[in-house]
Amino acid sequence: MTAVMANGNWDPALSRLLVSLEEARQVLPSSEEEFGFLSGLLQSKELHALVKVHNKIINNGKDEKFHPTVSNSMQIALDVLDVIAPKATSNEDCKNLFILLQKPHIQGLLCAHDAVAQKDYFPRLPEIPLEVDEDEETIKIVQLVKSSEPLGATIKTDEQTGKIVIARIMHGGAADRSGLIHVGDEVCEVNGINVEGKTPNDVLKILQASEGTITFKLVPADSKSGLRESKVRVRAHFDYTSSTDPYIPCKEAGLDFKKGDILHIVSQDDAYWWQARREGDRNMRAGLIPSRALQERRIIHERTQKEKSGDESKIMTENDDFDREEIATYEEVAKLYPRPGLQRPLVLIGPPGVGRNELKRRLIATDPDKYKTPIPYTSRPPKHGEVNGKDYFFVTREKMEEDIEASKFIEFGEYKGNLYGTSAESVKSLVNAGYVCILNPHYQALKMLRTPQLKPYIIYIKPPTFDILKETRNAAYARSTFDETNSRGFTDEEFHEILHSSERIEFLYSHLFDEVIVNADLSVAFEQLVRVASKVETEPLWVPASWVQ
Repeated sequence: MTAVMANGNWDPALSRLLVSLEEARQVLPSSEEEFGFLSGLLQSKELHALVKVHNKIINNGKDEKFHPTVSNSMQIALDVLDVIAPKATSNEDCKNLFILLQKPHIQGLLCAHDAVAQKDYFPRLPEIPLEVDEDEETIKIVQLVKSSEPLGATIKTDEQTGKIVIARIMHGGAADRSGLIHVGDEVCEVNGINVEGKTPNDVLKILQASEGTITFKLVPADSKSGLRESKVRVRAHFDYTSSTDPYIPCKEAGLDFKKGDILHIVSQDDAYWWQARREGDRNMRAGLIPSRALQERRIIHERTQKEKSGDESKIMTENDDFDREEIATYEEVAKLYPRPGLQRPLVLIGPPGVGRNELKRRLIATDPDKYKTPIPYTSRPPKHGEVNGKDYFFVTREKMEEDIEASKFIEFGEYKGNLYGTSAESVKSLVNAGYVCILNPHYQALKMLRTPQLKPYIIYIKPPTFDILKETRNAAYARSTFDETNSRGFTDEEFHEILHSSERIEFLYSHLFDEVIVNADLSVAFEQLVRVASKVETEPLWVPASWVQ
């Protein structure tokens, strides 16, 4: 902070704010993470540079009036041409100026200058009638310049009156930016054509055939509620292509997206069609996407049809943990910034035999003082040379059963009559101690791990296709994890079992994955894992919104 205050280039207001923040640190209802982020922001060079630019613009706006000194620069240029024309043949400077002033782009610039200086803006609205009959209905005339950009409004037939009305205004579109067209406005004419008795498709044809300026004659709606954008961000859990959706009100207004895309939901006013933008998209016009309720209905209908036809029989026969109430459509998300001293656990999920153990072992070997894995619990007695608290935590079967009943284990199982498990407390202890906890649990443990307290980053280790899976494992002389002695290679049946388990895990839990790494080549997959681990430690990432509230 001393460095900030000593530097005369810092904005004094921000410096005072930083001092006040430090003084009130103990009484503010905020976490160390929130305080650290705000303190770092106030000290950032980027913010101070932005404030300086802002202040400069504001001061210029107050101290100086920017206005044109002339409004007839084109006429002046023509006068200059008349004066220098006789001298253009004998004087080189006059010749160059004579040529320059006749260039199309110079003349176009001067014309544009004069149009702005004279406020000669296009389009021009017709004059307002001097005498208005108070008994007549209020009419407003709106002119928009047609371009390659859609108008950003949809129309429909009012069920009660049969009139054509504005059904929806797209946030950021031309109609929205004009501020003149509102939901509920009745459309009387388009380019002088009366639309009474016409259908919305008839009106669309008139619009499509129009060139240049489009003039609407509208009866204003009784109430005009301003369009207010929400701040909701969601992660999409399905692909969407508006051009193939038979139910979207206007295909041209649709927004396409892929599974995993972050969407900014700007309006949820419509029960079936939300307005959204892709996060970071520079196109300010929002697009239509199916609402959560509509998409859930679609997914339920699709699954019902597949079940009737038997298409999902392979996956759904093992539905011991499939929750029909959990239908993945959109998940509200927010940015989680790196937390000094509190690292997010890395959870490697995947089918048995895909290579998670080897990837975990290699990652821990890169920095054993940084990466740790929790010590498992077991009810079996120690073997010769095993140390309690190092190899396992050895407890009685009764104690383990009691803790399992109390949901203290994120995963557990029985092998040869003995219980094994990983406690949630052991994971929390590693996180609180500042380590990066590495886990590779059974996929059913995800529901217990994915909590606001642990904030795990879930990496799905996916097998490649059957041919590549078989080729790479055989070439590496990989030992079968399906064999207790690990004394033989994988069989074709075991490769197929890995792929089948993979399909089922993806079907049930793909909406929980933060990253997918295909383990075709172990060295390549490991390099990806190292990059992901670095990203999780250093970059702000999207997480469920409840994790940062």
